[in-house]
Amino acid sequence: MSILTTTDLGITFATESGTVDAGRGVTLHVEPGETLALVGESGSGKSTVALAAMGLLPGNATATGSAVVDGHEVVGAPEPALRSLRGSTVSMVFQEPATALDPLTRVGAQIAEVIRNHQDVSATDAAARAVELLERVGIPSPAARAKAYPFELSGGQRQRVVIAMAIANQPKLLIADEPTTALDVTVQAEILELLRGLAADTGTGVLLVTHNMGVVADFADRVAVMLQGEIVETGLVEDVLLRPQHDYTKRLLAAVPRLTVASDPTGTSSTSSARSDPAGRPDTAPVVDLRDVSVTFGRGARAVHALRGIDIAVHAGETVGLVGESGSGKSTAARVALGLVRPTAGSVHLFGTDLVRSRGRARRALRSGIGVVLQDPVASLDARMSVAECIAEPLAVHRRGMSSADRRRRVDEVLDAVRLPRTLASRAPRELSGGQRQRVSLARALVLSPRLLVADEPTSALDVSVQETVLDVLRQLQADLGFACLFVSHDLAVVQQFAERVVVMRQGGVEEQGPTGATLVHPETDYTRRLLAAVPVPDPVVQRRRRADRLAALGTVTA
Repeated sequence: MSILTTTDLGITFATESGTVDAGRGVTLHVEPGETLALVGESGSGKSTVALAAMGLLPGNATATGSAVVDGHEVVGAPEPALRSLRGSTVSMVFQEPATALDPLTRVGAQIAEVIRNHQDVSATDAAARAVELLERVGIPSPAARAKAYPFELSGGQRQRVVIAMAIANQPKLLIADEPTTALDVTVQAEILELLRGLAADTGTGVLLVTHNMGVVADFADRVAVMLQGEIVETGLVEDVLLRPQHDYTKRLLAAVPRLTVASDPTGTSSTSSARSDPAGRPDTAPVVDLRDVSVTFGRGARAVHALRGIDIAVHAGETVGLVGESGSGKSTAARVALGLVRPTAGSVHLFGTDLVRSRGRARRALRSGIGVVLQDPVASLDARMSVAECIAEPLAVHRRGMSSADRRRRVDEVLDAVRLPRTLASRAPRELSGGQRQRVSLARALVLSPRLLVADEPTSALDVSVQETVLDVLRQLQADLGFACLFVSHDLAVVQQFAERVVVMRQGGVEEQGPTGATLVHPETDYTRRLLAAVPVPDPVVQRRRRADRLAALGTVTA
């Protein structure tokens, strides 16, 4: 019997402007031990269907049809019945572990609480079981980590804690909503191996909600494609990803950035051309130049060496990709370039001026030439402001003599540049889609016509088609305006597509750097090779071989 079956499931939301259909006639099933991937663009209804299966729809939502979990009807079920299902029969792994965990409670206690909510066990037994679960999900020193707070763990470790909570009561259905989006490729590969092993060992069915087609190829058995609340195509992962039938599925797959590999013994192409470093770049001073930069946080035995003598330079009109695992120092290097972190040693020159030694008005003038685009536009845009006010804020800070009419004209210009209608200017950021908010963030970064743009994971939370649009806009703007771009990302396929040069970082140092077309296709170091081997490609046949090769290599290293 299927562990999850939805039949003609419909979901509507009551809003101030009327009802909105988020799901129409959704029919799907998940078998024990099977993984069904639910894919589609933002707003297609993927997460809404997942929440409906948990009985977690908000108060303004109405569900019709049927959603049966392990023989229990969820639609219309009373809250006490739903509470008994959640955490025991069905559990959920959310996208952002930092928001799923209580920052004021030790992780072991949080896992033990989940166990005691559904099982009649003592506090001592629940605490011991929590340590066992931490060990099962691969947390080192589980007894010690059980006493840690979430902020004391890395992103990958926090996600493992969330998985430990989700499997604490041996659920029959696990719903994973973008469980690897914020993780680097090696941690992502480890999390997928963990979930794969759990499904195989316990027969747990998995409903995977994701926009990462490489993850789908690596992990899913079947795929259901959603468009505007409806499922438009369903089938085995090989059929849907290699032989799509629906036009929308074909467009979705065409937008996926694909990693260029050196060779493919299977004869199956899964590559695209990598961007190469343009010849004949003018021999001018770089826009930003980090030389022998080191950064140390803390002192004595507790000192953390975030950067170790790195050299990074970015010239006008050039994009340099900064890649590496979490904790490698990517974001610290970007903050040094922004003047937000003072280096312990080395020099930082911005537009030919020593940024470290600059003070007061001169320093503000230098930083006015920098634009910043962050990963999460929701957090970087003030919810109390309109779109126009968010974009104009840098003008208010750095162009105080500018009239309100001139500011509005400049806002209209950058809205046109990022391909957003001017009618959005009066809206609040919450009224926009994820892709629109990210383009508002880009407009805000460009409103001062910066000479340097620092983009820190600007597309990781976006689906592939929106990501393609944002990158296309960014590429065209750089061609028109000629700014330098420091592009921080854990998505190597995007970096390969977008950057001319790449800097691979590891444990605060530069492992290797060079033209993208050479470094990411023919890497010189074992670390870069392992990093590339962990990237899932959206071809199930090729990815199956890549995963086997990677696990074999790790086995050799371990031995």
